[in-house]
Amino acid sequence: MKEIVAVVRMNMMNQTKKAITAAGVDAFFAHEAQGRGQGFVNPTLVAGASKGYEEAAALLGEKGKLYPKRMITVVVKDDLVPGVVSAIIEANRTGKPGDGKIFVLPVADAVRVRTGEVGLKSII
Repeated sequence: MKEIVAVVRMNMMNQTKKAITAAGVDAFFAHEAQGRGQGFVNPTLVAGASKGYEEAAALLGEKGKLYPKRMITVVVKDDLVPGVVSAIIEANRTGKPGDGKIFVLPVADAVRVRTGEVGLKSII
């Protein structure tokens, strides 16, 4: 089993949900998150600063500003990982900074609380 954690833009959430479902996974978690990547600059601020808005120019200088994101967590069988990762990439790739990140982690075990099933039986 693997856990796939994806961080995506807020406005990409609906198409990401559809892509994950189309990849064969119906169960996943979505969390509100905040974050930033290396060197990411909000294009709205750049546009505002170039038009002479002092507030926008001042915000461009803020280091460590966090942007709203969604974090999606999916636990799947190993053979589903490539398809789910590809689906998330396809749904979110714009070619611009801020498209997101995907992390794939091993899962040692899982337990379905209601039935006590363990391992793969608990996630399928």
